[in-house]
Amino acid sequence: MMENKKFLEQINSLTELHYKNSKIFKLVVDKIYKKKVFSSHINDVPFLPVSLFKEFHLKSIPDSKIFKILNSSGTSQTKLSSIYLDKENAYQQTKVLNQIVGEILGPKRLPMIIIDEKENIKNQKNFNAKTAAYIGFSLFGSSHFYLIENGKVNYKGLNSFLQKFASDKFLIFGFTSKIFFQFINLIDPKKLISNSFNKAILIHGGGWKKMESNKISNKKFKEILMSKFKISNVYNYYGLVEQTGSIFFENKDCGFFTTHKFSDVLIRGKNFEVLSKNKKGFVQLISTLPTSYPGHSILTEDVGEIVDVKNCKCGKKTKHFYIHGRVKEAETRGCSDV
Repeated sequence: MMENKKFLEQINSLTELHYKNSKIFKLVVDKIYKKKVFSSHINDVPFLPVSLFKEFHLKSIPDSKIFKILNSSGTSQTKLSSIYLDKENAYQQTKVLNQIVGEILGPKRLPMIIIDEKENIKNQKNFNAKTAAYIGFSLFGSSHFYLIENGKVNYKGLNSFLQKFASDKFLIFGFTSKIFFQFINLIDPKKLISNSFNKAILIHGGGWKKMESNKISNKKFKEILMSKFKISNVYNYYGLVEQTGSIFFENKDCGFFTTHKFSDVLIRGKNFEVLSKNKKGFVQLISTLPTSYPGHSILTEDVGEIVDVKNCKCGKKTKHFYIHGRVKEAETRGCSDV
């Protein structure tokens, strides 16, 4: 588990770093935590509500060191979070993401199908969470093929890709709703090479609000992928733009998200008390990655619970947790519905 001395020391160091360099974070710690920078237990680490990232420019670096700005996805009526990265923090996020995803994909880049149009993905200094995810995961792929062209499935390109790569492992990546509407619903299997997806590894995340409105559960989503395309290696991930790089994968053996050495998860009640296992509450995410902005300890607007598992068949000894969805009263976050 993450309640270890080394992890707490790293988090305390980040709290001190951001206390010294972020005026707003310092104000929160001074007013709410009575200037307590060092915590003796992970439960006591100061946290920021995720909504503050929409209201303030939270950063611990001078403007001259800003390398990239990540914005949460959203509509014109939605305030966006802005995450400020320097080169070091951006590199560290990529490095850790590589380690986490590498546990699933292995060390080699895999031929990759991206469920979107190429024109929708642009690499620039200021871009949103959706674009950042595409760019981040594209690093694990090769021979990238974008499934959609002018709003339609590019069958010629898809069959060419499958003829070259379907005999071995290949990667499919997209947001959950994109995969449902542009992959599951649009593709006609009769126009494809037979059994062409059975060696695919599919990674998806976000978009569950649209799935719920279409009455498609996580279980049903996987069942459809298996019945229509014979895809059994499906990995759902959970993460926030406020802690880019420190994502959590749903373990396909047990169906729960699991923490890793860079992160911890706590569940808090209505009075912000830490809840015991198997109790629903606000999800708090703690990460060792954010150094250029005070995002190392965030109280999200998601509801979840730590699951009490013993001798889980997934074999992992880290925390197992489940995400139930957004808090009903919370403002809808655009990047959860891309």
